[in-house]
Amino acid sequence: MKKVAVLDYGSGNIHSAVRMLERIGADVELTADPTSVARADGLFVPGVGNFHACAAGLVAAGGRELIAERLTRQAPVLGICVGMQVMFDGSSEPSPSPVDGLGLWHGRVERLDAPVVPHMGWSQLEPAPGSRLFAGVEDERFYFVHSFAAPATVADLNSGARVTLATHGTPFAAAMEQGALSATQFHPEKSGDAGAALLTNWLDTL
Repeated sequence: MKKVAVLDYGSGNIHSAVRMLERIGADVELTADPTSVARADGLFVPGVGNFHACAAGLVAAGGRELIAERLTRQAPVLGICVGMQVMFDGSSEPSPSPVDGLGLWHGRVERLDAPVVPHMGWSQLEPAPGSRLFAGVEDERFYFVHSFAAPATVADLNSGARVTLATHGTPFAAAMEQGALSATQFHPEKSGDAGAALLTNWLDTL
């Protein structure tokens, strides 16, 4: 049984993530303890709400160092929703106290350029060639709730990453995979059987 640490830094979608990971057979621990995070087979980084609030919470919990330590030894990390966004350089989302992202991927998160925002509901994707996350679920729909995302142009800024796209008004990065770091803008833990299959694919890489 694979051990997954769900990073506990005050974000809001933790419990649904824990339940889904347990459903697919992971041994899950909700923690920010550095030893537990380092020893886990996989680190799951949730995120809901304002980019800057999440980034500040992540920094306060030592998340920047915990994630960096894992990636230096190619230990898998998966970010979800704003947990994906904080992997970028920053965000244009308004905040009285802006906080930089982790800068693990180049580019900035921007407000969706669409007639209706937020983007809320089920959408089909254009999985990146060779994606491990989407193996067997290439044609499935996944559940989104967001107003900001990394624009599709981040694919040009991160040549080593596999970028899966979705479209709401304009194309945006729905998922990214590069080495030990993976992330999705949608919520696999709220995406039913398709989300369970995607998380199982990630679990199989641990």
